[in-house]
Amino acid sequence: MQSKAISIPALIILVAVFSLCSGESKLGFDASSAYGFVKKQVEFGPRVPNTPAHAACADWLVKTLKQWTPDVVVQAFQAKAYDGRVLDGKNIVASFNAEAKDRILLCAHWDSRPFADHDPDPANHFRPVMGANDGASGVGVLLEVARQLSLRKPAAGVDILLLDLEDFGEHRNWRGAAKDSWALGSQYWARNPHRPGYRARFGILLDMVGASDAVFPMEGTSMSYAPAVMKKVWETARGLGLSKYFLAREADPLIDDHLYINTIAGIPTVDIIHYDTEKQGFPASWHTAGDTLDKIDVDTLKAVGQVVLAMIFQGI
Repeated sequence: MQSKAISIPALIILVAVFSLCSGESKLGFDASSAYGFVKKQVEFGPRVPNTPAHAACADWLVKTLKQWTPDVVVQAFQAKAYDGRVLDGKNIVASFNAEAKDRILLCAHWDSRPFADHDPDPANHFRPVMGANDGASGVGVLLEVARQLSLRKPAAGVDILLLDLEDFGEHRNWRGAAKDSWALGSQYWARNPHRPGYRARFGILLDMVGASDAVFPMEGTSMSYAPAVMKKVWETARGLGLSKYFLAREADPLIDDHLYINTIAGIPTVDIIHYDTEKQGFPASWHTAGDTLDKIDVDTLKAVGQVVLAMIFQGI
């Protein structure tokens, strides 16, 4: 039987979480607002690089973020896809409390997969993915976080980094060489941050954080490069009563945007990602035509948003 004694560090986290929840009237994550941001992205259609929908969504993201902070940077760049085509990318960075030296980095990718190559129907394998969960959910959470940060200034500086070209990795039937074909926007930003010499105390990446059955284990790459950050995030979730989402078990290491932020930029960054090694792995809608708005659950968005806000305002 597990002991019920609470350690001093855990008690401090519980007190901080209680204080955050008791002040929810001043700072509460609005899940319906986050859902609206997810819905708006989906309405553009698949946000595949080099398409009108991708360009229109980028413009909307910049305009939306500028409602809440004047410090918005668009990092335009080009990258070569696994098949040799040149992609036009845009990383979008919104900063809050820009003068603070102590900074927190929050990330999600805003592009969507150009092919549903894991769809059960082979006819969909070269059709684009809507990406309601895989991309739009994390962005929707971070847009609502940005709105909240405009209402209450955090003690630390916060940079919200919306990364492009994450999901243009090689098609599952590709037979050529394709090294580091995923997370192209993250690779670019890690080598060319929006501010020279940029540093953050820690980072949190959100990926596929909207499904009703979502579970977030302690992903292996995060545990390798940022175990202390991951432990604090999961302790915070437990203090908020959200352990049904944030599972206290380790999972396989994944290649995602955080890999390059850790290894190139040197910022300890964890990935909150739906990946259940005890079941099917990624969500059933992953890289399929079924990754649509009906898969998004406001309760899951709220759970993730509450944890992210707690990490910001507890001053960990």
